[in-house]
Amino acid sequence: MNEIRKSALVAHSAERIFDLIEAAEDYPAFLPWCAGATILARDEQTVNARIAIDYHGLRLDFATRNSKRRPEFMSIQLEHGPFRHFEGQWQLAALAAEACRIDFGLRYEFQSAVMARLAGPVFDRIANTLVDAFVARADQVYGPGRAPGA
Repeated sequence: MNEIRKSALVAHSAERIFDLIEAAEDYPAFLPWCAGATILARDEQTVNARIAIDYHGLRLDFATRNSKRRPEFMSIQLEHGPFRHFEGQWQLAALAAEACRIDFGLRYEFQSAVMARLAGPVFDRIANTLVDAFVARADQVYGPGRAPGA
């Protein structure tokens, strides 16, 4: 089982960061590994999405069902894909009007040892760069914020 945990203090509101995370349909515009993203269903409590990865020879397609509570929380649960286990969560805590703490966690295991050996290193890299990618996207969309406490 692989586990990723990342945190960051950012100069953007929890609402703004949450909206970027929840808008999976925009992922191909700023995540270099995302070849496609489709929203399958969306309401106030959940968002279901299909994500296609095409990165450094790795091609995967998976769907998730994500429970959400804007702007503080989103869970990630696998609906289908090449994983035996895949679950995660985003937690956002407001620190000020224009600052928040991001905590991201993901636990996953591929269905087969072959898939883990072939796809694991690339998927590890993707998972490890997600928080930074969303912070960079927030700076691009909303303008660079001041560092919290600055």
